[in-house]
Amino acid sequence: MKLLLTSAGISNTSIHNALVELLGKPVTEASALFVPTAIYAIRNGSDIARRVIRGSLGDPFCELGWKSLGLLELTALPSIRQEIWVPMLQQTDALLVGGGDCQYLCYWMKQSGLTDLLPSLLHKMVYVGLSAGSMVMTRFGTTYSNHTLPAESDKSLGLVDFALHPHLDHEWFPENSLNNIEKLAATLPMPSYAIDDQTAIKITDDSIEVISEGHWKLLGS
Repeated sequence: MKLLLTSAGISNTSIHNALVELLGKPVTEASALFVPTAIYAIRNGSDIARRVIRGSLGDPFCELGWKSLGLLELTALPSIRQEIWVPMLQQTDALLVGGGDCQYLCYWMKQSGLTDLLPSLLHKMVYVGLSAGSMVMTRFGTTYSNHTLPAESDKSLGLVDFALHPHLDHEWFPENSLNNIEKLAATLPMPSYAIDDQTAIKITDDSIEVISEGHWKLLGS
């Protein structure tokens, strides 16, 4: 399993180097697929997705100079035969999963069949998450409730045994102060990583490494 769980993307040299190490080759020699699905459950989500793809919003992610970049829209996959899109996934080097609403993303990862494929894919492919795209792999997720999914729908997949709280102390997210996150983490039954936008969690099989040029804290360990 190879995961790079970021708060905001490939925001500094240390995180970029961690990505290259997981890929086993330069980004310019690697193929990638971008999953924008989670952002559609947020107001103006389609425009945000456009800006992330173009690189005009946030830190580098899609526009890192990939050898090739495609889009994988999870909501379309249940209506497409798997032999059309599964080989594309199997041949890609990195799956870039964007931010937005965890519950919406988790629902469509399951409905599309992607969740069932991940265990076999992650032996070769690198999963690169951004915000909700990172949180969905952990045991804790959030939702904006801007959708009509069943209330009991899962908010995360729980593939790694900790909670992740991105955008620590970010000016756009005043609710993500360390004090607030510490209070939330105290209610959770698993360890929590609070990470700012200059920090990522690198996971290789059972090895967990914090990659940071910013601020982070492990809570409840």
